[in-house]
Amino acid sequence: MAFITRFAPSPTGPLHLGHAYSAIFAHDMARAADGMFLLRIEDIDRGRCRPEWESQIYDDLGWLGLTWPLPVMRQSDRLADYSKALDRLWSRGLLYRCTCTRRDIETALSAPQEGAAPQFGPDGLIYPGSCRTAPIGQRTGEVLRLNMAAALENLTDLNFLETGSRHAGRIALTRESYLEGIGDIVIARRDMGTSYHLSVVLDDAAQGITHVVRGEDLFEATAIHVLLQRLLELPTPVYHHHALIRDDQGKRLAKRDDARALAKYRADGNSPADIRAMVGL
Repeated sequence: MAFITRFAPSPTGPLHLGHAYSAIFAHDMARAADGMFLLRIEDIDRGRCRPEWESQIYDDLGWLGLTWPLPVMRQSDRLADYSKALDRLWSRGLLYRCTCTRRDIETALSAPQEGAAPQFGPDGLIYPGSCRTAPIGQRTGEVLRLNMAAALENLTDLNFLETGSRHAGRIALTRESYLEGIGDIVIARRDMGTSYHLSVVLDDAAQGITHVVRGEDLFEATAIHVLLQRLLELPTPVYHHHALIRDDQGKRLAKRDDARALAKYRADGNSPADIRAMVGL
């Protein structure tokens, strides 16, 4: 089987050492397997994405010595594909419109009759299902949620192969883990027309990704991606969730941590080899 992986940053800020680690790691794995490394720009959050950050991504990755084929896939060019997938799920009765705000959800979950502290899953607070029984109506630009119980009907073999060192093996997913640990996730946001979960599985399939290499902070979200792959009849790649690069206090790096931005290290005279050494590669 061919080895095709990708690095898929969002142009919402500068790339930092954690991004460098993930990109180099995926690039090196592909080259070692005589495979292909692809770059994808995840720019569905139009309110936060900036062209200057996208240009900086290309510049930083090129400086690191990474190469990828052109053209680069950009999610903003694929909104029609996401809409078609939503149509398929909607026509099967697997989606419903949700008008709840975050405050509405927090209030519902903190009600005395619930009897327990609010639970968090890989998509945030586990939704209490307040809008699940609302009239179906027409699919519009509202927030759409996946009816998890309906989605799980007649689905079997919900598992995936993980090769990351902490979770290596065949990961089996259960109906209970979806209903109790994930719940009715948002599948399309009002201001995007899609969601990270939907777009990432469609993009990976469109690019023929065979191995997804990414940080272990996304390990729990893989259950959502496997479910969507089954629902949309898409292939499930092999997953490899690598360790995260953290600061001196053990906190994982974020784009707002400009002190560790690649551009700053470059300006200070560091070389790509220095960056590899800093991240343990």
